[in-house]
Amino acid sequence: MFFIQNPLSMSPLPAAIFISILFLLPQLHKVCSSSPAAGRTIPTRGTCNSTCGAIPVMFPFGTGFGCGHPYFARYVKCNAGTLQFSTGTGIYPVSSIDYPTSTIVVADPFMSTCSSMQNSGSFSLDRTSPFTLTGSNIFVLLGCSTTSPVFDPSEDLCDTGSGSRVCSGLYSCKGVTGIGLPQNAPTSTCCVYDSLMGIGSGYSLDLPKLQCSSYTSIFEFGDEGDPMKWKFGISLQYNDSYYTPACKNCETSGGLCGFSGLDESFSCICRDGVNTTTNCFGHGYTWSGAWEPKIQTKTSIGVFLLWWIYLQV
Repeated sequence: MFFIQNPLSMSPLPAAIFISILFLLPQLHKVCSSSPAAGRTIPTRGTCNSTCGAIPVMFPFGTGFGCGHPYFARYVKCNAGTLQFSTGTGIYPVSSIDYPTSTIVVADPFMSTCSSMQNSGSFSLDRTSPFTLTGSNIFVLLGCSTTSPVFDPSEDLCDTGSGSRVCSGLYSCKGVTGIGLPQNAPTSTCCVYDSLMGIGSGYSLDLPKLQCSSYTSIFEFGDEGDPMKWKFGISLQYNDSYYTPACKNCETSGGLCGFSGLDESFSCICRDGVNTTTNCFGHGYTWSGAWEPKIQTKTSIGVFLLWWIYLQV
């Protein structure tokens, strides 16, 4: 049977050591809890969020630097509550993301719709980007010159079958006056651009070269007979092969997948601002994470040392 001796009844020297360590232990606790490991920085509260405005943001996308996958962070960012998609021709708002089908819809603010038509800029899709055009897009060139290369009969660039009905529908819109045409104008200046089929990434729609004043893209026909109900935007497929078991483990623990360091290595960003290399179970305090072991572990070691010294007395 063990008996715990009252430290005040010990000999003066061991008792003094014992009491000194008891006094220093809280100080050790403070130092250990505030000092990062060599070569590491103190984690700051994270800037990654699960939404941008009304749009849910999940991997591979992110809302700020270090969020999501680094490859996608170059193209998609959250700016003042608006999720934006960047290409060589401009920055475009993201209307929606469908994660089950790995598609996003981009809205070019200068693109024509039935309610508003205007002179448009060009649109391009970087060849090296992880995005490709989906087959649901119907690109339509509006207000084209009669000498436009799209009307070259030897090229067969325009869909003259069902495409003619799309052109008739668009030219029946009141908004067509915005590009200098009367309502129900002849469709001879309209082209449903067929050359997009099968091109995918690396596409560039150069309106000055094509001699057209505007363009639009329809990705869904709500009611084919009513162009006001058509859904306008550019539907893009993104590569979802970047989703890894490590990211899934992070999300299961309530974290958001991101990256850190010059090598852009994987990082699990916890909701309390802690970053780890694994997951957020236990609030991100992991042996392999960005923080030192739990303070409780340090305290236990201190208590063990006290007990060892006591046994030596």
